[in-house]
Amino acid sequence: MATSTLDAPRTAPPVVPPKRRRRDTGAFGRFIERNGAYLFLFPAIAYLAVFTVFPLIRGVLLSFTATKLVNPAGGRSVGFENYDYLLSSDKFWSSVITTLLYTLFTVVFAVGIGTAAALLLNTAFKGRGIVRAIATIPWAVPTVAAALIFVWIYNNEQGILNRSTAALGLGQHGWLVDPQYGLFAVTFATVWKLTPLVMLVMLSALQSVPHELREATWVDGATRFQSFLAVTLPHIMPTIRVITLLMTIWSIRRFEIIFLITGGGPLDVTNTLVVNVYRTAFQDQNLGRAAAIGALGLVLSLLVTVVYFIVEQIQERQENQR
Repeated sequence: MATSTLDAPRTAPPVVPPKRRRRDTGAFGRFIERNGAYLFLFPAIAYLAVFTVFPLIRGVLLSFTATKLVNPAGGRSVGFENYDYLLSSDKFWSSVITTLLYTLFTVVFAVGIGTAAALLLNTAFKGRGIVRAIATIPWAVPTVAAALIFVWIYNNEQGILNRSTAALGLGQHGWLVDPQYGLFAVTFATVWKLTPLVMLVMLSALQSVPHELREATWVDGATRFQSFLAVTLPHIMPTIRVITLLMTIWSIRRFEIIFLITGGGPLDVTNTLVVNVYRTAFQDQNLGRAAAIGALGLVLSLLVTVVYFIVEQIQERQENQR
């Protein structure tokens, strides 16, 4: 028997929500809606422009002048004369080599020791939290205080380092007056200061490694070292590259701990580019030439950054091809 259309179930019509009238906020409100993102970015952009971009441009322009400290507003333009002098100066190239050696030793030991400490502190053992807190103390110590601590450690007569070497039958050494040990002295102090930061960053990266993947390698018979190479290292490698880049740039521009411990000596063995800028500007009173040294140091930092991004691009292409 056919069903009557009157007996068919009725479907309710779809409910259409009433249109909400958009409140007119006026010209100012529409301006905020269109440009709100730029307004939030403006304070940061203004800060960078005033305290970074403008001094940078001013310093580069200053490097093309023969400006003296006693008359900072009366420098005459000399073109590339400052750069010609520096590029033909043995003292400048010596400071470049010193900077590269100091940066190399600092980055290798700080990143290596910091990563090893992070691996150790990532394992479970009794009192781990206390050890982590103690290990961060060097980073918390102010740089000036750290420099004074190492000046006392390296003291020829009363320093704990010379007392220890004398007790071990290794004799006493002039850590701050012997050119043979000058670079070691500032490098060791810098590594002591920076290693906790690397440790904290790497510890954070290690805690993001999936534990299930490591357990899977153990089930397959891999040793802990093999599991580290297969699982842990690929996961933390991006963090290692970033912290290495930051440490390299910071080491190139590091001034205070070197100047406070050795002042660039003995016999200029710790006269890095940044220390050379200070000496040229405030001891030789040549602001134009000091600005040129700073500009060349900036170029060195930019080259390091470019190399880093090239390596990143190569790594991404290799991973995409796999």
